Amino acid sequence: MKQWSGAFQIAAVYVGTVVGAGFATGKEIVEFFSRFGFIGFITILMSGFLFIFLGTKLMLRAIDLKASSYEELNENLFGRWFAKGMNIVMMLMLLGVCAVMLSGSGAVFAEHLGLPKLAGVLLTVILSFVVMLIGVKGLYAVNSFVVPIMISFNLILMVYSVTDAHFIKSFFTIPYVDDGWKSIVSPFTYAALNLALSQAVLVPVAAEVNDKKIVRLGGILGGALLTLILISSHLTLIMLPNVALYEIPMAVVMKGLVTGIYWIYVIIIYGEIFTSVIGNIYGLEKQISKYINVKSVWIYSGIILIIFSLSKIEYGVLLSLLYPLFGYLSLAFIFLLWFKPFDKQQIK
Repeated sequence: MKQWSGAFQIAAVYVGTVVGAGFATGKEIVEFFSRFGFIGFITILMSGFLFIFLGTKLMLRAIDLKASSYEELNENLFGRWFAKGMNIVMMLMLLGVCAVMLSGSGAVFAEHLGLPKLAGVLLTVILSFVVMLIGVKGLYAVNSFVVPIMISFNLILMVYSVTDAHFIKSFFTIPYVDDGWKSIVSPFTYAALNLALSQAVLVPVAAEVNDKKIVRLGGILGGALLTLILISSHLTLIMLPNVALYEIPMAVVMKGLVTGIYWIYVIIIYGEIFTSVIGNIYGLEKQISKYINVKSVWIYSGIILIIFSLSKIEYGVLLSLLYPLFGYLSLAFIFLLWFKPFDKQQIK
């Protein structure tokens, strides 16, 4: 019983780390999978295998290394010097993800509240800065509340979608897209992006648990749950015509199918975006403070200024540009994680 309890906790951390605002809006799933139709479903299954296999392997390796941070894992995979470059890439990726999420908060206001995008962005910036000064502990509790609700809504939408008379036709449709070749690499880039970003949480958690049976079971369970969430979102999104045109496609589907809880879902989406922005800013500050010896308030201010500038780009455009790019940059990470033999001496 204790083993299963620990495994569920690991799985919850794994799912909560990966299921960020990109999942909530649906735009990330559309970019990597749903716009390819039935092929997208096949590649989701491939991505699910990578989440199960490599997510588990990442945590088991952390235990073998007795690693306290993801920097130690990167040193083991890339070597001491190349790991420094990978850590810089990680910081740039987190900055980019923060900018995407901030732009997403504006997209929620513009597409679903009928308010200027700038209003959503400024509100998120102000709230983020206030929370950074007060503390972020409460937001992790909020996230543990928001994510299950969001997943529940996704499952409700999936039930409505699969019972639609046109579902079978939509499921097997393979639409023409100009960059269809990306469907071949999408399961690898998507898994690489999310595993590279989530290692900052998964590595210390696994090392703290320090029980391979529990971590292995938790990694398998967490990866399977992520696959289920991806599938449920995909089965919903394929029912939306011209799905790639929307900034927040999941909310558009909710408005069309289950109008009664539409506004609740929009609030949940904004909450997920907000907690993702805060979590990433907090993680960035911790990394940057190792290299720059200034007060946290100035680091927070610098981060917010940079992501505010980038967030002026449309959410969909920014996500479509940065997420695949970060996925390609992270391919080396999952390749080494998959194939490189374990050598504990490398971190000494």
